[in-house]
Amino acid sequence: MKRGTTNIPSLFDNNPEKIKEAFVVNINASFKDSFYFYLNLTDINPHKADILGICLCRDSKDCFYVPINHVGERNVKNALEILKPIFESPEITKISHDIKSQMIALRKKDIYLKGTVRDIMIGSYLIDPNKSNHQIDSIALTYLNKNLNQKKESWDKKSLQEHAEDSAQKVSAIKELDALIFKKLVDEGLNYVYQDVEMPLIEILANMELIGILIDLRKLSELSSQLDEMLQRLQYHIFEIVGEDFNINSTRQLANILFEKLKLKPIRKTKTGFSTDNETLQQLAVNHELPKEILNYRMLFKLKSTYIDALPPLVDSKTGRLHTTFHQAVTATGRLSSSDPNLQNIPARGEWGSRIRQAFVAEKDAMIISADYSQIELRILAHLSGDERLINAFKNDRDIHNATASLLFNIPEEKIMKEMRRIAKVVNFGIIYGMSPFGLSEALKITPSEASEYINNYFRLYYGVKDFIDKCIKIARQKGYAETIFGRKRAIVDINSSNSLARQQAERLAVNTPIQGSSADLIKIAMINVSNALKTSNLKTKMILQIHDELLFESPIDEVLTIKEIIKKEMQSAVILKVPLKVDINSAKNWGDAH
Repeated sequence: MKRGTTNIPSLFDNNPEKIKEAFVVNINASFKDSFYFYLNLTDINPHKADILGICLCRDSKDCFYVPINHVGERNVKNALEILKPIFESPEITKISHDIKSQMIALRKKDIYLKGTVRDIMIGSYLIDPNKSNHQIDSIALTYLNKNLNQKKESWDKKSLQEHAEDSAQKVSAIKELDALIFKKLVDEGLNYVYQDVEMPLIEILANMELIGILIDLRKLSELSSQLDEMLQRLQYHIFEIVGEDFNINSTRQLANILFEKLKLKPIRKTKTGFSTDNETLQQLAVNHELPKEILNYRMLFKLKSTYIDALPPLVDSKTGRLHTTFHQAVTATGRLSSSDPNLQNIPARGEWGSRIRQAFVAEKDAMIISADYSQIELRILAHLSGDERLINAFKNDRDIHNATASLLFNIPEEKIMKEMRRIAKVVNFGIIYGMSPFGLSEALKITPSEASEYINNYFRLYYGVKDFIDKCIKIARQKGYAETIFGRKRAIVDINSSNSLARQQAERLAVNTPIQGSSADLIKIAMINVSNALKTSNLKTKMILQIHDELLFESPIDEVLTIKEIIKKEMQSAVILKVPLKVDINSAKNWGDAH
């Protein structure tokens, strides 16, 4: 659509009756129980945004822009109150882009989006999860070959008319994309994962974002001070080793110290000089103390800057809570991601990961409940491969890494040593991610030939897994995509490439996608089932976070025992596999102690 030509919206003046006439009285007759809409927000983050205006479109070509909060302009008084019955009507279908953001922005105005909703962003994502951008302008360009011609100025630099026209272009694009995208979903067999997995999840995620999680700012301040002292001591020690001061965070200065002053042998060269990345430092640390101390410094510095010091400014001053944003349309495998902050990346293991998690706390008279799927991806591998040894190990509730170590080293499980179990664990997970003999040798610090022997023995013992891997690659070559248990699909674009590196990476994706994607689908289904159970139980417990295979809840103390049983039951029965699902569930006053 070109600006100033077609479908330019009518601007409502301050006349409530005109809105009622257009969108209440005639909605059934003129739009067959549905309408398209777009909220014009002041910020891409709905938690920080205010609603400038709302653009609505019926089955006709007309779009209507309702100004709500334009500075110094003719806003419609009580517009949200007038439109509230339409958005909350369970009989009227609402179609938009990024429904979750719209839902959150409306909820802040005490409007609860009800009834059937359709989200073209989720539809676009399911059709092409490899696509990096599912914003409305990108989708319109891809499917309609239309440039929405949006003005790039900040919202406060645009006139009311420009806001109205931009919003109308988006609503018109949403309307055109609606039938096209949803026909494609049905044609490609994606309707189940859209209708029964992704769409029910939207309101759950919106609720989790709005609830947030309480943060102990004093605890984070204490951790920050402790890390400051540790970093200062470590810096002093590093300068002692080198014999001079330098900027530890400067890759150029560090390279000079390592390779010119200390004469260590460079491992790899980049465009800007010899590499000082963590992998290089790990190799150099075998022969010198400095690289090891630099790695320690980097680890502590990242913990402080990325998490401990970065979290407090993101805490809402009114609620005292952190309100992260979950993203459904980002990862190609179907996993959720999060931002502002990215809680998926908080270290899961180690002393500092636990100490950071201890700053995520429950309200007074409440507890944090952590429910974590045990080895879910390996269980899904057992189900998909049908391997008898894997299936029997899980059915008998054996430690899968001990079971694998027993087979690899040909000794009874009770005699397995810690290092043997570690090797088996790396091999087990390495198989899922298509680790090569070289990759395994790097991970275990062994020779490639030893790594090859481990992999060959694994496939000899778990021959069903080898058949499964071969089958995944074959199917991807034939169909051009990989598929999860629940029908989610991902195109494997380089599976037939003549470039061996690209083809090998595609083969790894062909194997990993059904496993990781099925795991992502499973926990989403579990979230839906648990959420439904919480509603019917009339308990006050709230689901507040999802971190990969883990769900977090905030529960009144007197509900904890009851709700643990409900959560465990719903998570373990989310889907029936050839092996039992196992959930580790614990409660404490903070996430670190519950995890």
